[in-house]
Amino acid sequence: MTAANRTDMGPARLALGPILFHWEAAAKRDFYFRIADEAPIDIVYLGETACSKRAPFFEPHLPEIAERLARAGKEVVYSTLALVMSARETAALCTLAMEPGLVVELNDLAGADLVAGRRHVIGPFVNVYNEETLRYLARRGAERVVLPAELPKKALAALASDSSGAALEVQAFGRLPLALSSRCYHARAHGLHKDGCQYVCSLDADGLSVTTLDGDGFLAINGTMTMSFTVINLLAELAALRCLGVSVFRLWPQSADMVAISRLFRDTLDGHLDSATAEIHLAEKVRFAPLTRTFYQGPELG
Repeated sequence: MTAANRTDMGPARLALGPILFHWEAAAKRDFYFRIADEAPIDIVYLGETACSKRAPFFEPHLPEIAERLARAGKEVVYSTLALVMSARETAALCTLAMEPGLVVELNDLAGADLVAGRRHVIGPFVNVYNEETLRYLARRGAERVVLPAELPKKALAALASDSSGAALEVQAFGRLPLALSSRCYHARAHGLHKDGCQYVCSLDADGLSVTTLDGDGFLAINGTMTMSFTVINLLAELAALRCLGVSVFRLWPQSADMVAISRLFRDTLDGHLDSATAEIHLAEKVRFAPLTRTFYQGPELG
């Protein structure tokens, strides 16, 4: 299957990535209820990817949320941790990956053998940088691959032209997860250790912005995760990416109005709204950081 005929795979779909931040459990529940009832989202990812210490706060709500999303016609995918380090985290990964009927987004290849041959998604924390990796993952059963954020347009085009058969998902909105560590920067910023963090990451709904000595925005901290300071916005690139063969576009949850933001992307994809107008409306809704097209726009690879 080539890029030329991948555009025949049906309408482009919008996906909502898992919430990367430590929001209060009731707020997350209400967020997903609203997504189920009001947002033109096709795929919703649920689960904790950044820090396993956060997971117990929200796990009791997952069955109810998944049921409501499914009733609303959303495809539900369960995301795994992006960095599995302890025996407890390994056990949780095994339990999730082996649960009958669940579609799992694998973010750490520690679980690769557990999902081989079953329906699953490869998440953005797995480094898929070339066609052979894409083909290998597709042969092992990956039906969709979420490409890393740092790939520029030329690299995306090369992967989209591959004949692996796995659908491609591109991160189109939100602060981008860039790196993970075994240490918690958020706790350290508050003079705390990881084991006694007091969950201070909950104080920053969109991550803790980091600036240079000159006061320029540089990065954002989210627990053990390093993120982009800026917010990726590929509204103007949706048509081009669609022509390449990208079939799914991921929106990362932020504290902004994600229902309204998802409608801007849906209307742009469907041709009901031009991207320039949509970008004006998007900028009005995202106040905590500037919008950008990096890494998509370059630098060009040789």
